[in-house]
Parts: sequence; C-alpha cells; structure tokens
Amino acid sequence: MTTLRDIMTKDLTTVSGSATLKEVAQKMKQDDIGNVLIMDGDKLSGIITDRDIVIRAVADGDDVSSPVSKYATSDVFTMPCTTSVEDAAKAMAERQLRRLPVTHKDTGKVEGIVSLADLSTRTSGNADQKALEGISKPD
Repeated sequence: MTTLRDIMTKDLTTVSGSATLKEVAQKMKQDDIGNVLIMDGDKLSGIITDRDIVIRAVADGDDVSSPVSKYATSDVFTMPCTTSVEDAAKAMAERQLRRLPVTHKDTGKVEGIVSLADLSTRTSGNADQKALEGISKPD
C-alpha cells in the first residue's frame, strides 16, 4: 500500500501569521510554489495559496503589507502520513482540496504536503483522477 509518506513533499515553505502578503508572494516566486503553510511555532495554524492572495486580497485592493493570517484558511484539514493514497484522494475529493498537509501519526506535527500534482506524478492508478473529479464538482 502506498501511503502519503511515500509521495509527500517534505521540503516545506512556512511562515508565521505575521508575515506580509508581499513576503509570502516573494517566497512563492522564489520556491516556484503555489502555497505556504502558516505556523505558530511547530503548530499548523493555516495555509495560504497564490489564489487566496489574488482573490481575497489583491482583488479588493488590500495592502501587500497586510498580515497573511488575515487571508489564510485557518481550519486546515490534515491527514497522518500513514494514510493510504486512495483514502487521501477520497478525502481530498470530498472536501474539494487541492493540497493536503501531512502529519506525523503520533505527534500531529506537519511533516509534508501532498498536492493534486503529487497524486498525478507520484502514484500509479487513478487516485489523481478520483480526487480531481470531486474537486471539480460545483458546490
């Protein structure tokens, strides 16, 4: 059985909630990524995506020096690293998630992240297709 630990990206880009939109956007550009995890010490407190920055901040004309915590999704769904890829794909589809932070099975600390692209490029089978079908359904 392939688990999230087998396919997750372990090199995470994180910031504190006081980081600015500009700082986060610069990190995204530098690391060529579309999301950054918001941490409070070693505890996950949110996630922000490039789309969040555009839709929630830029579109409303907000200042790029605003704290990222104002625009981040704070109630972040996570799954343990021992979760099967199939179960994760199902959960991502049900919750319409494109990114899934992965936690240590015992401590709950964030160890990695799995994206829809990871399901597509790092797994065999059709887990990515199942997840995408659920994500693409209108609310």
